[in-house]
Amino acid sequence: MSEQDAAAQPGIAPMARHTAGTMFAALYGELVPHSWHDPESEHDAYQLFHQRSLAMGWLDDRASAAEGDASERRTVVAPGLWAMNDAGWSHPLAAPAPNLISWFQVEASAVAGDRPLPVQPFLRCAEDTTARIGSVRLSAVQVLLPVQGLDASARPPYAMVPSMQTTDWFGEYDPRSRASVKIRIDSGRDPSIPTVALQLTRRLGHLDQDVFVGEANQLAPPDSVPAPPFDDSFWNGPPLHGMTLSGELAEWSCDAVGWLAETVADSAAHLGVHSPLLLTVTRA
Repeated sequence: MSEQDAAAQPGIAPMARHTAGTMFAALYGELVPHSWHDPESEHDAYQLFHQRSLAMGWLDDRASAAEGDASERRTVVAPGLWAMNDAGWSHPLAAPAPNLISWFQVEASAVAGDRPLPVQPFLRCAEDTTARIGSVRLSAVQVLLPVQGLDASARPPYAMVPSMQTTDWFGEYDPRSRASVKIRIDSGRDPSIPTVALQLTRRLGHLDQDVFVGEANQLAPPDSVPAPPFDDSFWNGPPLHGMTLSGELAEWSCDAVGWLAETVADSAAHLGVHSPLLLTVTRA
């Protein structure tokens, strides 16, 4: 572990304006670094993620004011989907198994009424960044969703669940690419998710989509998913109250996981959930 990774600690910095809240992504699996990659390179996870999100138009260049080593970096809120906070290839709070290969933390900008939380671009950027230094084989993706930053009542009739507007992106795929997955949705110390579990399962099942097809799995043990690589005080932990779904994604990709996360976040918000959610998608 580099000194930079060891010093990196997630934290919520003071915000200059209203935001949706903190999003955190952890990618698990195998990372085989490219032979030419220098582990001591200045092109670390923070810099590469920042450059990628800036190039894609997801981060304003005014968000680059955070300088210095990882322990000194702070959120700088700027126009765009998110402001950069921190990132790393490893984390001192990560459990030994499964293998954490990278993590990323941003401050999501306030979400427009007809747009979802930007989880799909966030995870795509995280995957692109990780793949920049090596070959990636993902086994699980974990995302902290700031559902408390969503206002379900502000959704217009044509975008009650805004992610539904993009299902056609997954409309052309090889049926053999469908992947069996297990999904854990946890509300931490807040018991809201178990309270709405049946309604949430029905809501997801009634949506006109086949990006994810599944059902509640009452037999799945909650401790079969990786513990998040951050302190309980960072969100509303520990993960005590949750539900598990088993089913299939159209493909095993950060794109599909991101779409599912956006859909879960809005569906939960419509059911009155107002706490951060920890969503973990594991390939079965």
